[in-house]
Amino acid sequence: MADVASGTQSRAGSVVGVGVGVGSASAPGAVSGEPPPREGGHDDLLDDLLDRVAEWGPAGTPAGPLHLVPARLDRDLSLISRWMNDPAAAAFWELAGPQGVVEEHLRAQLAGDGRSVPCVGVLDGTPMSYWEIYRADLDPLARQYPAGRHDTGIHLLIGAVADRGRGLGGLLLRAVADLVLAQRPSCARVIAEPDIRNTPSIAAFLTAGFRFSAEVDLPAKRAALMVRDRSLRLLL
Repeated sequence: MADVASGTQSRAGSVVGVGVGVGSASAPGAVSGEPPPREGGHDDLLDDLLDRVAEWGPAGTPAGPLHLVPARLDRDLSLISRWMNDPAAAAFWELAGPQGVVEEHLRAQLAGDGRSVPCVGVLDGTPMSYWEIYRADLDPLARQYPAGRHDTGIHLLIGAVADRGRGLGGLLLRAVADLVLAQRPSCARVIAEPDIRNTPSIAAFLTAGFRFSAEVDLPAKRAALMVRDRSLRLLL
């Protein structure tokens, strides 16, 4: 299961997963003092609040290079919807059903101000995972812990059943967390909030160098707040 979910509504109307992560989902919420959404959304894939995820390049993993490719409805909706309808994923992401369910979820991010970027993870040339990279400090999650400016959150769903349960989750989470820290010099911590009941997911985060920080109550779950610190990245 640690390879199926990493998200469940952590945010009030936010996103969390199931696959290597934890959770359930909806579009990112807002917190006081944050910049308002720009009219028209961020149609330009390079226009986000996360230092241009589309330009980050590959993350190296023992299983091959992983590219985070910002999701597009015309290209990726059918695939992501199929992944979300897997029973293991549906239990945490809560996005099962017709394609319109996932479409609404993606549109909420794509039409926003760039604080959350949905991506397809392409491992060694094969699309195999769904990611959400988001500004944790601009999310309702920030009310639940002493958030730092530019804290960055991640959600992960490993799509194919054949890719789950063989340790990929920890490998990919570590690689992407380190990529975030490399590409976002202003970010001191990478944050995740798997469901506290999802022990395989929590184990994957621990394997990836995250530490357990606290239990937090979120709108759709009680979560384990997991943190990967820039200052500890070479030690864990």
